Formats: sequence, C-alpha cells, structure tokens
Amino acid sequence: MTRKESTLNSLLGLRKWREAVPNDRMAHAVKDLLRMIQRAMQIRLAAHSVSIGQWVFLRILWEREGITQRELSELAGVSEPTTYSALLSMEKAGYITRHKLPSNMRNLSVCLTARGRALKEALVPLAEEVNAVAMSGLSAQEVAQFRHTVARMIANLEADESPPVAGQGKA
Repeated sequence: MTRKESTLNSLLGLRKWREAVPNDRMAHAVKDLLRMIQRAMQIRLAAHSVSIGQWVFLRILWEREGITQRELSELAGVSEPTTYSALLSMEKAGYITRHKLPSNMRNLSVCLTARGRALKEALVPLAEEVNAVAMSGLSAQEVAQFRHTVARMIANLEADESPPVAGQGKA
C-alpha cells in the first residue's frame, strides 16, 4: 500500500467515525480538525523539505529572531529536548544558526540564516491555502463565531488551570 493510499484509508476511517459518532466529545472533534490541518500543511511543507515541527519554530523565529532556545521552547509550547532536536535538524538544513550569548555562555541565541528567512515567502502562502481550504464554504459570520467559541473554550480551560483565590473555591 502506498503512502497516499494509507492516508486515504485513514481519512475514510476518520469520516466513518464522525458519521457513526456525530455527537462525540468536543475534544475529539478539535483533535480531528487539528490532525487534518497538520496533515494538509505537512503535505505542502514536504515539497520544501520542512517538517511540521520545524514550521512551528520558523513561524516564531520570523517574528522574534535572536531569542534563546528556552524562550523558543516556551513560545512553541514544547519541551526543551524537543526544541533541541528540531533546532539541530534546522541547523543541518541551513535554516538557523545558534550562538552563545556573551552575557551568559550557557544560553544559545537562535538566528535565522538567509535561507531560513527566505522560506517565509514560500511557506506562509501554503498555510494561508490550508486555512482557505479548511474554511471553504463557511460564511464570515460562521468563521467569526468559530473563533469566538474556540477563544471562550481556551479561556475556560485556562481558568480551570488557575489556582483558586483564597476563600474562593472552584464551582
């Protein structure tokens, strides 16, 4: 079975699951949406020899170049060993360089190379294309409502993580 056939079978299985369990938990629906978006993006990134993991870091570095590996980990929401592995592959590919900071020789500053910066022009339109595909057929009102709903859900979950204020328990 080819990779394309395997992917198609996986997609058909996911579709059958959604049809069989239409009122499944929200977490499953969001996870399936994320998986499909990542798959669509990875297919497009592969033509440029960029992985979905590298994409996460490139997006941050295009906005905040010269930050430390630790800051990059925090902004990406991944562990430092995961960041280290991704940066190592990005360095080998010629997308970034890492330099020790004079103020603290234990910290490494991550900088894009000209090749890493140039990827932005090629890759950002791919992400825009994936978003357009995902939202095709939706009205502007539906997209706005979806964004509002997701933002509320995130805020609810962030509040759930917050420690209760003295004298106030969680309801």
